[in-house]
Amino acid sequence: MNDVIKRLGSVIAVGFLLVACAAGPHSKSTGEYVDDAALTTKVKAALVENPQTKARNIEVETYKGVVQLSGFVDSKAEAAEAQRIAQSVKGVQKVENKLSIRS
Repeated sequence: MNDVIKRLGSVIAVGFLLVACAAGPHSKSTGEYVDDAALTTKVKAALVENPQTKARNIEVETYKGVVQLSGFVDSKAEAAEAQRIAQSVKGVQKVENKLSIRS
């Protein structure tokens, strides 16, 4: 009987660990968090490398593969180029362009 209780306790403990690592509808799993951080880094690097964008005042946030660009750029062309660059990064599912044009 003691062995059954110990095994049952182990199964319950493993179950709790699996639930703790799972993502809810409004949260990210550890893997999703790492993937999003990697995408953010790749998009920022691509923006910095491009002479037209250089990522001067462009903020990049990623949530479940969706990249959001925000901040200020000098022209519509720069905003469009930033969106094109972000969309070209492998793994990016969608780009939300919230960039504002300086007046």
